[in-house]
Amino acid sequence: MVAGEASADLHGANLVHAMKRLCPEAVFCGIGGDLMAEAGVKCFVSAADLAVVGLTGIFTKFNTHLKAANVLKSILKTHRPDLLILIDYPGFNLYMARIAKRLKIRVLYYISPQVWAWRRGRVKKIAKRVDKMAVILPFEKPFFEKNGIDVEYVGHPLMDAFERRQADIQTAAPKPQAGSAKIENAATAGSVNERPVLGLVPGSRREELLNLLPVMIKAGEILRREHPHIRFVLPLAGTISSKWLSGFLLNTPLDIEVCREGIYAALSRCHLAFVTSGTATLDAAIMTVPMVVVYKVKSFLTYEIGKRVIKVPYLGLVNLVAGESVAPELIQDDVTPEKLAMAGGKFLADDDLRRRTIGKLKLVKENLGRGGASERTARIAAGMVGCSG
Repeated sequence: MVAGEASADLHGANLVHAMKRLCPEAVFCGIGGDLMAEAGVKCFVSAADLAVVGLTGIFTKFNTHLKAANVLKSILKTHRPDLLILIDYPGFNLYMARIAKRLKIRVLYYISPQVWAWRRGRVKKIAKRVDKMAVILPFEKPFFEKNGIDVEYVGHPLMDAFERRQADIQTAAPKPQAGSAKIENAATAGSVNERPVLGLVPGSRREELLNLLPVMIKAGEILRREHPHIRFVLPLAGTISSKWLSGFLLNTPLDIEVCREGIYAALSRCHLAFVTSGTATLDAAIMTVPMVVVYKVKSFLTYEIGKRVIKVPYLGLVNLVAGESVAPELIQDDVTPEKLAMAGGKFLADDDLRRRTIGKLKLVKENLGRGGASERTARIAAGMVGCSG
């Protein structure tokens, strides 16, 4: 298995747990993080060493990637695994798929490279090197089928995490008495009350926080002038230490609560969120929290290249799944405190806009399917290695 970053490590770990229920005798090794290691994967390379942001980040870690590729190549040649499971991380993983194909090792690609957005030439490589794809976005299945690739839509693994959280809440909470009202999260509870809550969701990588969290905080300071009672919550990603994060919070007058219980716990209290483009926009959609999507990279070269090769109308996954602009997007030079505060302020001032947006986010959530992505993918993998379960 190969998972090159934190989110892939989480989904990889869940997949391993599901696989072990079907094939208890299965043995796993490869590249992953702490969660995959805890699930029983012997990780020869840490996913944390491979994570990069932007195109130029690839060059700074070239030697690390080269060493990791050589390690994995040696494993494939020596151990001859029955299946290679690749999770996202296309540049590295498509190279490893080529090696596996030469060695006649079957390849399952879980969580597709976003070739529908950019570098569509990679589709031909996928068709030649990958035996089966398990995709997590509804529009990906017809895209790959048109290119002659064996593909199955398994639903989004985020729904697994969401449903587990809901189950934990129901288990922990006292049973409601007859006639008691259903508790709603802040975003769906109607109009914004006198103390709105703004979520700051800057991402899970240091580079993302460096680029975006200061802008989010400044925008929050602007909004507080119009909404003096506004509160702030920031979910702490597992990849970020509290000590390192504290450096961002020292020089602001805002009282920002750091939430260590996960992104869903934080978003459940929010009327609005500033969210870095990526999977977190779908987290906010699942919680039906109106959001402003932001994206900014430090490298001018990365931005200019990306602007020319990306072939989709939106950057945020929430808008791509919706097929329309459900959340306003601020990209690169437009990511300023003033513009961010203006875009967010509209949701706090206009109840009709909030309600319409919440309705559209509910449709996005429905389009992501129900939970069970890990189980469905595990069944595909089990079938590929001849395990009947």
